[in-house]
Amino acid sequence: MNETPGQESDAGPGVPPDADEHLIREAERIAVALGRMFPDLCEVVLHDLRNPDHAIRVIENNLSGRQVGDSATELGLRRISDPGYPSVIQNYANRFPDGRPVKSTSIGIRNASGDYIAALCLNLDVSVLSPLTLTLSNLVATEAEHQGGSLETLRDRSARELRRVVESRSAERAASPRALPREAKRELVRRLREDGYFGSRDAAQVIADLLGVSRATVYNYAR
Repeated sequence: MNETPGQESDAGPGVPPDADEHLIREAERIAVALGRMFPDLCEVVLHDLRNPDHAIRVIENNLSGRQVGDSATELGLRRISDPGYPSVIQNYANRFPDGRPVKSTSIGIRNASGDYIAALCLNLDVSVLSPLTLTLSNLVATEAEHQGGSLETLRDRSARELRRVVESRSAERAASPRALPREAKRELVRRLREDGYFGSRDAAQVIADLLGVSRATVYNYAR
């Protein structure tokens, strides 16, 4: 917990806080400030690498479903085991558990001895930006690009193709799938059902994750 002005450190009256802990507490403030600057768009996570089994100290804009106290990622473990690991890994491709594409940056934080004690990670949800790209693509598309017959079933289709269709149809409304109003989500699900996209066993769950609703809600929309 951050100390307020005039508050004694946990070590006792007159005893300065541990230097590493002080550095991590300062990083906590940065993590919170960054998260609040990009609400619902960029997840900001501070990992305490001194405690890899319960590394997460702060998570702002929780988009990945992780919690404070969860373990470090593979990248964090590499920094712990290798002091020579790069301090900054920037703009690398990543994905949230529900499949949404992410652009990530990880910043290692060293103490005065040069050891990694923390990592500040930013995970930008690029799926909310993709509708704009898709809308522009549709504006310049020619008829030849849309030929090839109607859609059939999802029996042999991947979740990636279903995701592309959902994002494309959401882009027609200039919104991300999760930002669609309820009636628009209902209409989208009904169109997917009519076009045969419920032929796969996992289709309902994929659609639910994309729209940010429950699987039961997807089936209710499909009726």
